[in-house]
Amino acid sequence: MRAFIFSMMLLLTTTLSFATENKMSDTPSKVKLTTSLGEIIIQLNHEKAPISSANFLTYVNEGFFNNTIFHRVIPGFMAQGGGFDTDFNQKAVHAPIKNEADNGLPNKRGSIAMARTNVPDSATAQFFINYKDNASLNHTSPTPSGWGYAVFGEVIEGMDVVDAMAKQPTGNRGGHQDVPKTDIIVEKAEVIQ
Repeated sequence: MRAFIFSMMLLLTTTLSFATENKMSDTPSKVKLTTSLGEIIIQLNHEKAPISSANFLTYVNEGFFNNTIFHRVIPGFMAQGGGFDTDFNQKAVHAPIKNEADNGLPNKRGSIAMARTNVPDSATAQFFINYKDNASLNHTSPTPSGWGYAVFGEVIEGMDVVDAMAKQPTGNRGGHQDVPKTDIIVEKAEVIQ
């Protein structure tokens, strides 16, 4: 009887494990940004940043990022996009999401994180890619100054394209600083896996 129960438990565990693996593999995990400077491929981290990853995919699947620009590029810091169209109009967004910066993922070179206002749970569509390890952006405590910025993936191909953005001259535009003088356009954002 014990052998039968053990066999059934093993079968159930194996079945659940297989189902979980299949569910995870069915979840889109890679997004390609085709930009005016080249392609960037991002690997999302659904396990540690499920809300941010799902939010990003919603915007990708809606075509929201198509024909948007990287509107803030600071060499040695980060490149930010996902908020403005090529006419520099801010796009309408969905409701803000919960800040997942306490997920253990660091703001390191090549990581992608949610941009937000001073309010911790205010991120919508804007994101940024870190040029260097930006430990000052990491979560340190659940306080307004310690919440940090939620990393939800990383660039796995095309970091040279991100680096090329930092070489573009920037200036002021519409009250915004560090705006590339020549638009760096996300021509298309699409799920590739």
